[in-house]
Amino acid sequence: MRSRITYILVLLLCYSGLVVQAQDEVEVTLQADVVNQFIWRGYKNGHASIQPTLGISWKGLSLSAWGSVGITDSSDVSEIDLEASYTIGGLTLKVTDYWTDSPNPKYFDYHSSTTSHVFEAGLCYDFGLLSLSWQTFFAGQDYFEQSNKRTYSSYVEMCVPFYLATCEWEGRMGVVPYASDFYSADGFRVTNLSLMASKELPITDKFSLPVFAQLVGNPNIKQLFFVFGLTIGF
Repeated sequence: MRSRITYILVLLLCYSGLVVQAQDEVEVTLQADVVNQFIWRGYKNGHASIQPTLGISWKGLSLSAWGSVGITDSSDVSEIDLEASYTIGGLTLKVTDYWTDSPNPKYFDYHSSTTSHVFEAGLCYDFGLLSLSWQTFFAGQDYFEQSNKRTYSSYVEMCVPFYLATCEWEGRMGVVPYASDFYSADGFRVTNLSLMASKELPITDKFSLPVFAQLVGNPNIKQLFFVFGLTIGF
């Protein structure tokens, strides 16, 4: 009897160890998007581009690197973004370092007057039916051109995901809450009204290719964009 109880306890301990190990598993993201044009928060940042992502996450903590390189126009700006985030429940806190190779192609130049970096803090809460986020630049190249005072440019967005006709959809509305030269806004402005559909395109029995299409309107600059892309994951 005692040996049977011991055997059961050993099984329970092994099972618990497997559960803990599964919960503690480190996840790695390695993928690349190919898009016909680079649209960000309602503004065009480039033409056809390849946009790789490398990320690692563990217990709500995530570290990632994202980039964009033009593939049809040599004048397009290249970009590298580094981000750290932490998610607990529906709340996500993050800090992002955005860098472009223009106006300053030197990556390790962090001087406020010459750097091409801009640093942003953000928070997002996922309510299930929708999510709300607020992002604010707090350092780097973010100043009013005339006064040379820090702008603290901010961007607020609401996202509503839903499923319809075999596709996953996202509707987004983004606004700039106050004046920002970075977003070419002289006050409160709606800069991003978008609708995106995505689905898995089956290639073989074991491989499918995620594709997406997105219609993006920016009332602030009175422009409309149509984006198509695909994701290659490893």
